[in-house]
Amino acid sequence: KTNITLNTAIAMAKQGKRVMVLDADLGLANVDVMLGLRVEKNLSHVLSGECLLEEVLVEGPYGVKIAPATSGTQSMTELTPTEHAGFIHAFSELRSQIDVLIVDTAAGISDMVLSFSRAAQDIMVVVCDEPTSLTDAYALIKILNRDHGVFRFKIVANMVRNLREGQELFAKLSKVTNRFLDVALELVATIPFDENIRKAVRRQKSIIEAYPSSPAAVAINNLAKQALR
Repeated sequence: KTNITLNTAIAMAKQGKRVMVLDADLGLANVDVMLGLRVEKNLSHVLSGECLLEEVLVEGPYGVKIAPATSGTQSMTELTPTEHAGFIHAFSELRSQIDVLIVDTAAGISDMVLSFSRAAQDIMVVVCDEPTSLTDAYALIKILNRDHGVFRFKIVANMVRNLREGQELFAKLSKVTNRFLDVALELVATIPFDENIRKAVRRQKSIIEAYPSSPAAVAINNLAKQALR
C-alpha cells in the first residue's frame, strides 16, 4: 500500500503535478524509510506544538513533498477525534502550493483511518487476491458507507498476474458489496506482481525511478493518470 502511494505520487510529479504525501500511519511510519530520506522532525513534533507543519516537510524524488510520521510511538495512535480534526485542518493552512495531497493511512478500520478517509476527496482501496485482504477491504468500505455516508470507492487490484486476474479480483469484491451495500466501486488499476518492486525497496528507491520500464512502473504511471481525472 505504501509502495503504491509513493510511486503514484512520484508518477504524478513526473507528469507535472505538485504532490505531497502524508504518512498517516502515525504509529508505524515508513514512507521516509522506503525512500532513504533523512528526517529530523516529524508529525509528532507538530502535534506537540514544537514546530509548524511546514517545518517537518522533506523533499523526495521529482520534488514530491513528504510529511513524515513517527514510528514506535503509541501516543500517536491514540489521538482524540478533536486532535484528528485539528491535524487534518493543519493541511488546509499549508503555505506550500500543492495540486494533490495523497494520504497513506494505516491498515484496518481505526478512528484515525476513518477520519482521514472521510476527509479525502477520493478513497482508493488497495486489495490483493487473499481472503484477509478482501475481508479487510470490505470491512473498510462497509463502515465508511453505513456509518459515514461514503458511496464511491476507487479500487486498485495489487500483485496480480495479469489484467484478467485483476478484473476477477475486482468482481469478487463487487459481488459482495453489490449484495449488501449501496456503493459504487471503480477499478482504476491492476498492478502486476513484479520482482523489481522488491529490488527497488532494497535500494530505497521508487520503482518509477529504479525500473521505469518494468510492468509495475508502467501500471502505476497509468494509475497516476487515471487518479488525476
